[in-house]
Amino acid sequence: MKELDLLKKDWQKDTNFFEQLSESAIYKMIQKKSSSLVKWILIISIIEFVVLNGISFFINDENIDAFLIKHPYLDLINYVNYIVVISFIVVFYKKYRAISVLDSSKNLIEQIKATRQVVNYYILWNVIIGGFFGVFGAIDGFNKSFTKDHAVNTNIKYILIIIFVLLIMGVIWGFYKLLYGGLLNKLNKNYKELMKIDL
Repeated sequence: MKELDLLKKDWQKDTNFFEQLSESAIYKMIQKKSSSLVKWILIISIIEFVVLNGISFFINDENIDAFLIKHPYLDLINYVNYIVVISFIVVFYKKYRAISVLDSSKNLIEQIKATRQVVNYYILWNVIIGGFFGVFGAIDGFNKSFTKDHAVNTNIKYILIIIFVLLIMGVIWGFYKLLYGGLLNKLNKNYKELMKIDL
């Protein structure tokens, strides 16, 4: 009987060992996948910044120049936007570095959660700044299209401007969700898997 009890104890120890080994293997796999996802978020954000700003830099449009002369403070806000976007890119890099070296599921859970929040803030910032520039663009465009000879009721004018700006913001939101939505969904899946392990 004593031998049987000892055998049972050994078996239970082995079972716990294999469970721990399995959890450790799952954690390492999720960590690797999460690190890769955040790396792609970083890469896409850099490409996006370079391409979008590169296009605007090489386009020499008299209408854009006239628009910025008319609204000089928008040029300043544009520089603020550069600083904010670059700051987000730096944070993405830091998150990537942090996730790559973590050694506990609890810390990884916190980093994934924080990364998802940062990406959502980044998307929100771009939607808001796009809407902000859109308001001025819509007002200028509306004033050029409708002169005194083609007067439009003020209320209708504002309604049309609001609709236009909301459409711009919707397109920007859709663009960023298309870029980052899949990566965020995969990070969320990793987050849920880690929660199961941590529990």
